[in-house]
Amino acid sequence: MEFKDLEIFQVVADKGTISEAAKELNYVQSNITSRIRKLEAEMNTPLFNRHRRGMSLTPEGKKLLTYSKRILLLTEEMKNAVQTNKEPSGKLEIGTIETVIHLPKILSSYIKKYKEVDLSVFTGVTESLVEEVLNHKLDGAFITETDVHHDLLSYEVFEEELVLISDTHVTTLEDIKEETILCFSKGCGYRARLAEWYKNQNITPKKIMEFGTLETILRSAVMGLGVAFVPKSEVKQLEKEGLVQFHTLPEQYSKVKTVFVRRADTYLTPTIEKFIETIESSKQWNRT
Repeated sequence: MEFKDLEIFQVVADKGTISEAAKELNYVQSNITSRIRKLEAEMNTPLFNRHRRGMSLTPEGKKLLTYSKRILLLTEEMKNAVQTNKEPSGKLEIGTIETVIHLPKILSSYIKKYKEVDLSVFTGVTESLVEEVLNHKLDGAFITETDVHHDLLSYEVFEEELVLISDTHVTTLEDIKEETILCFSKGCGYRARLAEWYKNQNITPKKIMEFGTLETILRSAVMGLGVAFVPKSEVKQLEKEGLVQFHTLPEQYSKVKTVFVRRADTYLTPTIEKFIETIESSKQWNRT
C-alpha cells in the first residue's frame, strides 16, 4: 500500500465521484479507478458502493477512512519532526471567535515576520472551533475558555469583562426580562454565560435572535431590538456617545478568558510554535 493510494481514497470519499476526484488531483479518471481497485484488492473488501449518483463508502470504507486520516497526519508530522531547523512556512489555518483583542496586531506581526507562511483565519463560535481543532481541520483556535478538552493544550491570551447592553429605554431587571436576546449561534461562550445568569434569575427569555457578526449585534442593540452580552472594550465608545447603556452582571458571569488551543498530540512545528510566541508577545500589548 502506498501513501498516495490513501490520499486518492480520501479525495474520492470526499468528492463522491471519480470524475470530481480526478479534477481535484489533476489525474485521469482511469488512474483514479485503477488505484481504488488496487486498494480494494489489498484490503480484500469493497470500499465503495457504486451507484448512479457516484460512490459512497461501505462500512469497511468508513473504517479505512478513519485510519487513513491518522496515517497521513502522522506522515506529515514525521516530515515536520525531522525538519526542526526550518523557518515557519506552509499553510497555517487558525480559527477565532469574533472578539479577540489585538487579533489584527497578532496576525500582522506574525505574517510580516514569517512571509513564507500561508495564513488563513476562520471565524466561528467556541464549540464549533473546538470540534474543528479536535478533528484536525484547524491547527489551532482562539476560543472562550471552557472546560478544555483533555486532547487540547491551551494558552491564555487575555481576560475580558462582559457587560449586558441595551438601548437607553431599558433601565431595570423587569425591563430586561421582556427584551429579546441578541447573540451568536449556540456554542458561543458568551451566550452560555448569559444563559446561566438568566437561569439563575429564573428568567425565561421571550425571544432569541441569532446573528453572524458582532457588528450586527451591536447595531441591533443600538436600534432597540434587544439586549446583548458583549465585551466591554468593544462598546465603550457607544456608551460614551449615549447610544447604549451598561448593565453589569456579577463577576462569575462577566469575567471571561480567551485562550488559544491546539491538539496536544500533534507535533509542535516551527510554524505553530512561532505563532504561539507571537500570542505570548501580545500580552504586553494588552497592558498598554
